[in-house]
Amino acid sequence: MSAGPLQGVVKSYDPVSGVGTIICDTDLNDYEFTRSALVGSVFRSLRQGQRVVFDLDGGSLAVRLRMGSEADMGTPGFEQPHPDNVQHPQGGTEG
Repeated sequence: MSAGPLQGVVKSYDPVSGVGTIICDTDLNDYEFTRSALVGSVFRSLRQGQRVVFDLDGGSLAVRLRMGSEADMGTPGFEQPHPDNVQHPQGGTEG
C-alpha cells in the first residue's frame, strides 16, 4: 500500500460511536476508522458516499480524514499546489 495519502468514499459511519468504514479507490479494500480519525479535521459528521482523503496508521486503520481538492487527491490534469511542503496534508514527503 502507498505511503502517501489515499482517497476513497465513506461506506458507513455511526455518528454516536464515531466508527466508520471507507472504501479505498486504489485497492477497493474497506478501512475502518474511529472518532480519533476526525480530530483536527473540518468534518463533524460524515455521510455515506462522501469522498475523503486519508492515511493509514501502519496497520489497516484509516487516520487523518480530510477533504481534498482534485489537485490534492492527485487527479491527473490537476497540478499539486504544494508538492514540496511537508506541512501541507498532501504535499511533500516526510523525513
